[in-house]
Amino acid sequence: MKKLLSKLDLIDFSNAFHSYLAREKPLFMEGDSKIHYKFIKELMQVQNIKTPLEVENLDMALAHLSKNGVLKIYEIYSFVKIINYFIYLKKIFLEGHLYEWMQKIKIPPEILEICAYFNEKGELKSDIDEQFFSIEHALKKIKEDASVAIRRLMSNSKLSNYLVDRQIHYINNQETLLLRGGFNHVIKGSVVGRSSGGFFYIFPDNLSALKSKESGLLDKKEELIYKYAKEISTLFSKFRIFLSFINKEFDRFDAYHARVAFAKSKDLEFVLPENNHNIKLSKFSHPALNEPKPISIDFTKHVLMITGVNAGGKTMFLKSILSAAFLAKYLLPMKIDSNRSHVGSFKEITAVLDDPQNVKNDISTFAGRMYEFSKLFAKKATLVGIDEIELGTDADEAASLFKVIIEKLIQKNIKIIITTHHKRLAALLATNESVQLLAAIYDERNQRPTYEFLNGTIGKSYAFETALRYKIPAPIIKEAREVYGEDKEKLNDLIQKNIDLELDMRKQSGILEAKLEEAKRLKEALKDEKEKIKKEFELSTFKMQRNFTQAINEAKEAIKSKDTKESHRALNRANEYKQKAKKITIVQKSENLHIGDFIKYGNTRGVIKSIKKDIATIECEGITLRVPKNSLKKSGVPPKKPKKVTISKPSATSSVTLDLHGLRADEAIEKLDKFLSDALINGYDEVLVYHGIGTGKLAYAVKTFLSTYPSLVSYSDAPINMGGYGATLIKL
Repeated sequence: MKKLLSKLDLIDFSNAFHSYLAREKPLFMEGDSKIHYKFIKELMQVQNIKTPLEVENLDMALAHLSKNGVLKIYEIYSFVKIINYFIYLKKIFLEGHLYEWMQKIKIPPEILEICAYFNEKGELKSDIDEQFFSIEHALKKIKEDASVAIRRLMSNSKLSNYLVDRQIHYINNQETLLLRGGFNHVIKGSVVGRSSGGFFYIFPDNLSALKSKESGLLDKKEELIYKYAKEISTLFSKFRIFLSFINKEFDRFDAYHARVAFAKSKDLEFVLPENNHNIKLSKFSHPALNEPKPISIDFTKHVLMITGVNAGGKTMFLKSILSAAFLAKYLLPMKIDSNRSHVGSFKEITAVLDDPQNVKNDISTFAGRMYEFSKLFAKKATLVGIDEIELGTDADEAASLFKVIIEKLIQKNIKIIITTHHKRLAALLATNESVQLLAAIYDERNQRPTYEFLNGTIGKSYAFETALRYKIPAPIIKEAREVYGEDKEKLNDLIQKNIDLELDMRKQSGILEAKLEEAKRLKEALKDEKEKIKKEFELSTFKMQRNFTQAINEAKEAIKSKDTKESHRALNRANEYKQKAKKITIVQKSENLHIGDFIKYGNTRGVIKSIKKDIATIECEGITLRVPKNSLKKSGVPPKKPKKVTISKPSATSSVTLDLHGLRADEAIEKLDKFLSDALINGYDEVLVYHGIGTGKLAYAVKTFLSTYPSLVSYSDAPINMGGYGATLIKL
């Protein structure tokens, strides 16, 4: 993998990512990438999460535990750090998939007790027991006594002339004084070191007794530490499976956290690889480039052939596509528009970029390339990038050879990206439906490459223009053009005209797209206006209906009071409101529909069977309906045929009892599911299942399945005479 990272210029990117890991691990994450992606996306939403502490690789420690070995105290503390981190995670995740994951991790109480033994420095706490506390207290007292004794020496007037400074220097964890030569006349001590200035670090003899006492205490402390390490290791051996599990879970979470932290720090996005070989990149930037020009490419065919100007960015374009596929494969974040991008899934990514010739391998450039190609025929589901495919041999012969090789690799479903100046090879493959052409664009007016690419055409190499740009004298270029030949120059002119035409078409397309966007905007505005008018209409209708109801009520009150004139006036007002409400109606034009037309009714597609005035009889998914004509819309898509549902008839030998003895849990559940389905079809409302007592696993599996069974009324242990705890009585 390191070789591929180097070829794709991703070494610095990889090193930067690894600095976010709590401990070194492979880029590849075992398991379903969709599940990993789900956790990563959820973790992206969590703010201010603590970074996992750096921990040791504990594979050797777990191996020692499997052989009842004694762990070092720092190895034990590494497990403690992991467990403490998961205790923290269990507190902060309160919902979602991360919460469910953490709730599945059950930490044994005995392990939790061990975590309380350590302080934040990874040392055993001094109050772990009385003996340990007394040793720690005694060591502290010795340190204080030594400091007092050595400061008393420094205050000696006879020694002051030999003191270089008035500090206590610690050499090999010993308190020393820095003295000039001749000190032995005033102080007895051992030389434990020399300074760069030629002075002596002296350990005074009067501290020897304290140092001897300290050494004895340290030995006792080490014995106690070993005793605790042995006891803890014995306990850890019993929980080795749990420790192995949580060690792997830590690596998994660390891999997620590092990706998320790395993505947030550099404003990167994730792309989940899809289950196909299509690649669509939108605004992808290669991480090795400073202020890169983002690339976009829709690469759905088997072969992408990139031609065109020298130094126009072809090789970097190839590396960018391979890099995007690599980063997606390992769920590493990248600079990209993830919403508009799509990257397929590839078993392997291969880059054929370098000249294989060197003095060590004793192989020519072309022979080395042929060796690389020969290995491709044994690969499957592979993305291959080949830079300068014609490297190292005659151009005309290579065109024919590579044409056949590429066509054979297409048949093996290998996806290939090629850069070339080989116009003949590009012309030979241009008519192949599996080949997509891409040309690097050259700015003729400013005499420089644009680092942009044009889809569907062959590009010129612009060798003469590039040579001129790099200060090759103009007369030499002119003579070279004459040697190159008039016919080939005409071919280049035709290619250039094709590119100019394509660029002009792209410009016109951009103008049309802008107009289309404007039309869409106007359409949306009209739609909003229509909705506004509709709401106003509905409000007006509501007000008129309310006025009509009010007038009717007034008329009723007038009739009750036997005021004939007032009742007539109220009825007239009501009639006026009613007439106005009738006038304000929305006329909905029905489409010109005929019998046999395919139509859309709501979200359902169907066909018209008959029409009578404003009512149409339609058939949708096997159901016949009579609906208003104006509720139908024409559809050019025929309706889906109704699915036939067949129910297999249960066997004639069906029974009300089922015996599951001797079956594994999954086999038993499969058999139980079919037995209950047959019982329902036969009309049985009560059945009996024998599973035995044994370890209780089979009974537990049966009752777990029954608790979620949709047609279940109840279940219970069978009566003693029908099997007792070894059987379950089920009511359907």
